[in-house]
Amino acid sequence: MDFKTRTLQQLRAQRASLAAKHALVGLDGFVDTIVTPVALRAGQGENFTPINTITEFGQRILGAAGKSTNIEFYPRMDKLGGNGPIMAHALLAQGLGLTYIGALGQAAIHPVFAPMGEKATLVSLCDPAATTAVEFTDGKLMLGMMKSLDEITPDKIKAVMGADGYRAALAQADLVALVNWTMIPNMTAVFTDLVEHVLPQVPVRPGRTFFFDLADPEKRSAADLVYALDTIARFEQFGRVTLGLNLKEAQQVYSVLGFGTETESEQGLRTKAARIRERLDLTCVVIHPKESAACATREDTHWVPGPYEARPLITTGAGDHFNAGFSAGLLMGLAPESCLNLGVCTSGHYVRTGRSPGLTELETFLANWK
Repeated sequence: MDFKTRTLQQLRAQRASLAAKHALVGLDGFVDTIVTPVALRAGQGENFTPINTITEFGQRILGAAGKSTNIEFYPRMDKLGGNGPIMAHALLAQGLGLTYIGALGQAAIHPVFAPMGEKATLVSLCDPAATTAVEFTDGKLMLGMMKSLDEITPDKIKAVMGADGYRAALAQADLVALVNWTMIPNMTAVFTDLVEHVLPQVPVRPGRTFFFDLADPEKRSAADLVYALDTIARFEQFGRVTLGLNLKEAQQVYSVLGFGTETESEQGLRTKAARIRERLDLTCVVIHPKESAACATREDTHWVPGPYEARPLITTGAGDHFNAGFSAGLLMGLAPESCLNLGVCTSGHYVRTGRSPGLTELETFLANWK
């Protein structure tokens, strides 16, 4: 029996259980404008040749040194953004109940988050940040304005929700996903407050899972990153902790924890995940490059290939969709290999269609991708 067949069998047997689960996700919030950079314009609208690669874009910028240049971004769409909202949107599509706490609007919820509010309970702490997502065939550049995220603090959460409301939201959660540590300056303080003051007063929920995503910690110091990772490890006393990393994040974490280098091969990914997991003593560490995914648990390591798409419709949010699919698998109690498969297929469906798949769409995609 191949890995896809095993995953399909487990998903079909357990999918009904997901409707009874509840997730608490936070704490960021962005309005994303997806754009294409223009290389040569021949007329109005989409009558232009795009800048296709980051290398080409970089050369255009370097050519302006000592002079100046103008680069046009052609807007494709405005959408809800941020690691948390995109992950939450994908979890809602798969049928979970959900509470979202984050940067969704000060005076009122921003319109891009309104559809999410039809299915989820929304708690807004401040105005959303803004990102211009410049997409290329070989990656993307995320140009952000994030000052509003400075307002996200433990005290602000309690002021908005009340201490009792905060504990109640955590108490009903089977999954607590706290993402985008890099862009929220006070996120480590939120983590520390949770493990020292809030969670000790929250009733234990069997099987509760904590999921963390760092979101490209390159601009944070090594000391800050190590301290945050060690704080994340403290959540193990309150449930099962999974740390999710894309390839670049895994390389950064591997380095700051004092390990050497590993290849991007299947074995290299397994080794990275295993050593990071062991060093932090977590339940699970998962690493998801574009072409595959690997994870390490306390028992073993696992790897699956992914449905790589050379010409995706959209890439912004692909990793957040992986996180949602992997987390949904955890909540259903699927085997680690099957959780990885749900992750890569949730992401694979999204980058091809621009839509977050429901479980039925996920089954169809999983059964048919080559």
